[in-house]
Amino acid sequence: MREHSNNLLMTPNLSRRLLWLALPVVILAVAAIAYTRNAVKVSIVAPERGAAVEAVYATGVVEPVLMAKVAPLTAARIAEIVKRDGDAVKKGDVLARLDDREAAGRSSELAARRDYLQREKARQEKLVQQNFISRAGLDKIESDLAQAQAQLAAAGRPLAETRLLAPTDGIVLRQDGEAGEMATVGQVLFWVGNPSPLRISADVDEEDIFKVKPGLKVLVKADALPGKVIEGHVSEITEKGDSINKNYRVRITLPDNAPLKTGMTVEVNLVVREVPDAWLVPARSLVGSKLWLERDGRAEQVEVKAGAKGQAKTEVLSGLSGNERVIADPPPGLKLGDRLRAN
Repeated sequence: MREHSNNLLMTPNLSRRLLWLALPVVILAVAAIAYTRNAVKVSIVAPERGAAVEAVYATGVVEPVLMAKVAPLTAARIAEIVKRDGDAVKKGDVLARLDDREAAGRSSELAARRDYLQREKARQEKLVQQNFISRAGLDKIESDLAQAQAQLAAAGRPLAETRLLAPTDGIVLRQDGEAGEMATVGQVLFWVGNPSPLRISADVDEEDIFKVKPGLKVLVKADALPGKVIEGHVSEITEKGDSINKNYRVRITLPDNAPLKTGMTVEVNLVVREVPDAWLVPARSLVGSKLWLERDGRAEQVEVKAGAKGQAKTEVLSGLSGNERVIADPPPGLKLGDRLRAN
C-alpha cells in the first residue's frame, strides 16, 4: 500500500503569487521605518488656560525707612568706640571719639592768645583814659583780639568734630572700625536708625521705568527665604535716573511683618498687568511672533500676538483657537514642512 505524505507541495506558480502579494507589505514596512527614522522627534502639547502676569524684574536692597550714616568730617585716629551694634541711642549721644590732641592743642593755643589780648586791651584802655598812650595802640589790640576770637571759634569746630554724635533716636544698626584704627573723611563708621518699618530700594532699567507706577503690586523673593514670596507695593520713583548704569531708583514699601533684615539683597517683580484666565503656550515654542505647531505630521508656524512673557510660559493674546498642537520645545534647525514624530 502506498503511503500518503502529510507535507504540502507548493508549485512554482503558487510561490511566485505569494511573493508578489507579500512584496507591497514589505515595501510599506520599509517606507514606514524610513519615514520614522527621518522624522524629527518633538514634544506636542495643547494650549492651556491659566493666569498670566506681566512684570518688570529688578534687584534691590532692604533698608530701614529711617536710617542715617555717620562719618568723620576730618581724618583722625579712632580713640574710643562708645556705642556698638544694637545699642539704643538718643539724638546727640556720643557714638565714638576721635583723637583730639592736635585739635585740642590748637584750641588751647588760641585760647591763651585770646586771654592775653583781653588783658592787654583792658590795660591799654586805662592808659588811654589817663592820656598816657594814643588811641591807635588800643585800636590795634582790639583788632588782634577780634581776630583771635574768630580763630578760636573756628578751631572749636574741628574739636567738636572729633566726637561722632547720633543724628536721630534709634539703635546702632551697624558699627565699623575699632579704637586705634585710622578713620578717613567720609568713611561711614555708624548706621543709626530703626529696624522697622523696612523698605526696598530697587534699580529699574530705564527701558521699563514708564511701566512702573506708584501703587503697583510687587512680589519679592530673597535667597535667604527659598520658596517664600512677600508682597509689597511701589511707593516712590526717583525723577532723576543714573545715566551711567541707565536705571532709576524705585522704593518699595513692605508689610510690617516682612521677615527680612536690613542689607539683604532681593529680587523683585513689579506687576504691571495680571490676567486670571489667558491662553498660555511654552515660551520656547514662540520665535518672535511665530508659534511652532504640528499639523498632519508636519512642522508649521502661525502668526500670533504675544502678551506677558515668563520663563516657562508665554501669554497669547490672539491667533489661537485652543485646538492647536503646539511644539513645546522646537529643536535647533527645525524647518517648515519637516516631518515630525511625537515623543
